Amino acid sequence: MLLEHFNEAAPDEVLAALRPCIDIERWAREIIAARPFSSVRELMEMAGNAASPFTADEVASAMAHHPRIGERAAGAGAEAELSRQEQSAVDPANEQIVRALAEGNRAYEAKFDQVFLIRAAGRSPQEIINTLHQRMDNTAEEENLIVAEQLREIALLRLEGVMSA
Repeated sequence: MLLEHFNEAAPDEVLAALRPCIDIERWAREIIAARPFSSVRELMEMAGNAASPFTADEVASAMAHHPRIGERAAGAGAEAELSRQEQSAVDPANEQIVRALAEGNRAYEAKFDQVFLIRAAGRSPQEIINTLHQRMDNTAEEENLIVAEQLREIALLRLEGVMSA
């Protein structure tokens, strides 16, 4: 989406473009209210701080849309397609990686009662697995802060993609 169109489009159209980035309405509404932006960089900086900090309810709601790392997102929507692209480095044919992620996901979910979330784009499967194991040492409070930050990183990565499409 061109910045000029982003700035001038109806709020509902911009909201529809922002929702696949992260489904936190307060984040999207703050970005929409801050228009117009003079540059994509200005938009990205604003988006990096919008709705900060995310509330526990916002994080929980956004997390409901994220598949487990190593599992392909179901569905045909934009968010599912973005998730599949972001996890493209995780080869479902590599049984060792798939098994390690499945075991790690189970342990993480047992401890934190939520899906393990990491910005997978640009990370190797081994880096993801190592990070999963490292984060198991966190307290629930520490992990909640990390998850919120990972959601924001994913949102910014996706927004960058929206603005370059």
